[in-house]
Amino acid sequence: MSLHDGPHHGPPQGRGVTWIATALLIWLAWRYLRPKPKQRVVTDEAEARAILGIDAYADADAVRSAHRRLIASVHPDRGGSTDLTRRVNAARDLLLKRTR
Repeated sequence: MSLHDGPHHGPPQGRGVTWIATALLIWLAWRYLRPKPKQRVVTDEAEARAILGIDAYADADAVRSAHRRLIASVHPDRGGSTDLTRRVNAARDLLLKRTR
């Protein structure tokens, strides 16, 4: 009697697929449930003016104009980043609140 005469006792079918599915679920849970890094918000008026490139005497129209000019170059649709867009928008919002 040889070793090849009996039934084949290889690894059970489906174990590799189960392991891969489990690993994928763990990775997805980690990816979407992990704490996100805190976004730095513009809270200082001087920083907001520096971001928009305007001086301390700029009025609401100057703030809006500077925002339009900058947002055209930093928006993600134009090759910029989401973070830069958020910062430019936050600077505009802060300064417009203070000019009212």
